[in-house]
Amino acid sequence: MARTVVELFYDVISPYSWLGFEVLCRYQHVWNIELRLRPGFLGGIMQKTGNKPPAMLPKRAEYLLKDIKRMAKYYQVPVSITADDFQRILQTSSLAAMRFITAIDMTQPQYLEPLSREFWIRFWSQHEDISQPENILTVARQAGLSSELSQKALEMISSPKVKDRLKETTDEAITYGAFGMPAVVAHYNGKPHLFFGSDRLELLGSVIGEKWLGPAPS
Repeated sequence: MARTVVELFYDVISPYSWLGFEVLCRYQHVWNIELRLRPGFLGGIMQKTGNKPPAMLPKRAEYLLKDIKRMAKYYQVPVSITADDFQRILQTSSLAAMRFITAIDMTQPQYLEPLSREFWIRFWSQHEDISQPENILTVARQAGLSSELSQKALEMISSPKVKDRLKETTDEAITYGAFGMPAVVAHYNGKPHLFFGSDRLELLGSVIGEKWLGPAPS
């Protein structure tokens, strides 16, 4: 049987994207799927769809704090979050990081998964900055990239080719109906099926005819 193509549109500024990323990376070895990682820009989606960060509503922020902690424990992903992180998100732009990830995806795609993971670890486990060039290079080094490859990718983030690729990916997610991230799109029975968030993976399995085996299938 042909594998079902499952696309994950994500941004490393999003903790829910990390949760969905890790579980789908596990399930690509269990389900009959072809996982395609699609780095996009959450800020662009929010702007173009008129959406707003959920934490801007105090009661929702209070809930999200508990929800992310519970989901991190359930999915076994080391997200560490406090109330201060909501303000930290609003003060941090992920644009340079996502352009860097896009540049690596275009030139050295074998590093896409570990590089994305290291950005999440730095921002959500270590509470360190990911917006400045020196921090981006540190993340790249942690992901196993050489100094030469990292510097080349950093120089590429200002190129029209990389900017256009990130914008196109972001716009593609919106075309599928995304209004935030993570956005998971399963191509099944000749049409795309959009699932928003990291808590719809059991439903994803049901739609594509695969069995949910829990957050850490063995």
